[in-house]
Formats: sequence, structure tokens, C-alpha cells
Amino acid sequence: MLSKRTSLSAAVASIPDGAIVALGGNTFHRGPGAAVHELVRQQKRGLDIVKTAGAYDVDLLCAAGCVRQVSAGYVGYESIFGLAPSYRRSVEAGNVVAAEHACYTVISGMRAAIQGVPFMPVAGMTGSDLPAARDFRWIADPYTGANVVVVPALQPDVAVIHVHESDEFGNARITGSLFEDVLMAQSARRVILTAERIVDGAAFLFDPSLAAISSLYVDAVVEVTNGAWPFGCASLYEPDLDFMAGLVRSGKSDQSAAAWIDEHLLQPSAV
Repeated sequence: MLSKRTSLSAAVASIPDGAIVALGGNTFHRGPGAAVHELVRQQKRGLDIVKTAGAYDVDLLCAAGCVRQVSAGYVGYESIFGLAPSYRRSVEAGNVVAAEHACYTVISGMRAAIQGVPFMPVAGMTGSDLPAARDFRWIADPYTGANVVVVPALQPDVAVIHVHESDEFGNARITGSLFEDVLMAQSARRVILTAERIVDGAAFLFDPSLAAISSLYVDAVVEVTNGAWPFGCASLYEPDLDFMAGLVRSGKSDQSAAAWIDEHLLQPSAV
């Protein structure tokens, strides 16, 4: 088996403009922070971001002009900072399409992609405005005749996921909640892993159940210590809320957001 180890710049360079990109993690936790920063530095454009619950990652990519559409159940900083201002401003200005989902419809769309079927039925949508807003269709259950809403398959072109450990082939261990990362890895056409550390793969060969994500799905592996930052990474470090707060404060205008990005991400002295 050939090594899939590469550099962060090379891995992100393989993501074309206009790609459907799923981002691992959830709100403040284990997002692929280093990869998201590299997307900004490489000035990717026209991306369709897929995530159940995004925060700093989606907000930053919108502020940097990288995004055409966001397919997500939630984008915001929860009760810590509230709404994601650059995301909201981009949507209100017509620069970004908010392809609204419930978190579970994102999950169901990816499950349909994994199974190779065109759609997936979803329970519990009765009374919601979401099916009409997104043109999610209702079909008759062939067994009972009852109507059930179905959502189309959602297949990312690439999933970018941060993990605690991976071997050089892409067998990866995650400590704590998996969120939707395994579904993303299985549904995406390509998978890029960033890992806190690259480890010897002998343990995974001995016991494949140790790998939350199998090398079968992975195309590139990058070792990036603190690669989730400013997101937290369970058992290793907490979210850097002070850093995220700077982006939130800058989100009042395109100019202030651009200045913050230039200072904190683009300058030679930036992180």
C-alpha cells in the first residue's frame, strides 16, 4: 500500500474552485481549522460548503469570498457569540446561497449518497416549512400509502476532516464524538485528513476497529499539530474563543472582515 502523506498546501490545492466541500467537526469542536485557513490563503472560490452545524469555519470562508452556497442545518456561534455575522451578511447581500437544511436532512442526504440511491426518506418533517422552502418532495409509502418527505442524495466532492491520529495510509482514530465525520468520509468522492500526528499503522492492522475512518476512503493525509485550532480537539485543547471573537467583531462589514483576515491569516507573521 502506498503512503498518502502529503503537505497541507498540496492537499488543499487539489480542491478545485466550485467543489462541494464537506467540513468535519461540529460548531466549536474538531473542525479542520488549518485546512480552512489554507483554503482562504489559496483564495478558493465558488465552494459549496456542507456541514450539519458550522461556526467559525463557514463564517470565515464567507468573509473571505470563498463560498457560493452553504448546505447546513445551522451556522452560528451558539450562545457564546450568537449569529455568524459574515455568513449572514453574505447571504443578505446575495453573495452566498443559504441552502437551508435541518441537521438530519444533511445526514440523510449523505446516507443516500453512501447507499447509491437518489434520495432518502426522513421522518418528522410534518408541519415544517422546510420541505416547501427547499422543494424536498413528498412521496407515498408503497406499503401504507402515507406521505413521507424525501431529500436528495448529497455527495461532497471532497470531505476535509481533522483527526487525532492517522497512519500514512489514512486509517484514522478520533477521540470523543465522531459527529458526522464518518458519514462524510463514506459519502464523499475524495477525503483529505489532517491529523494531530502520524502514527505507525500496526495497531490498525491488528485491530481495524480502532480506526473510525478506514484508509479505503482516504486520498490524502497531512500531519498538522494543533490542526483543528481555533476549534477545540477533544482531550488535547479547548476552542480558542478569544481568536474567534476577533472574526465575529470584524463581521460588521466586508472591509473590517477583510482587514482581520489579512492581519491574522495572510501576513507573513500570521498564524
